[in-house]
Amino acid sequence: MTKADLVAILAKTSGGSKTSAERAVDAMLANIFDALRRGRRVTISGFGTFVVTRRAARNGRDPRTGKAIKIPPAKVPRFRPSRALKSAVR
Repeated sequence: MTKADLVAILAKTSGGSKTSAERAVDAMLANIFDALRRGRRVTISGFGTFVVTRRAARNGRDPRTGKAIKIPPAKVPRFRPSRALKSAVR
């Protein structure tokens, strides 16, 4: 499913326009991005939780040359699905 598909479904089920549905999706995503950028956790009941975790520095290999490289630590977004989402997929 793409963002356009999600917008179309949201517009159809809410009875509104695609423009207002797209604004709602954009606003939701922007607020999730902002919360994660600030290091906060975003929990959507029945769907899951978005969190930011730290990935430690590690050693790796350059695939082109095979030379050992140092990969710096990083903050990465993670998603933990809810129990309801897991059971719906199974």
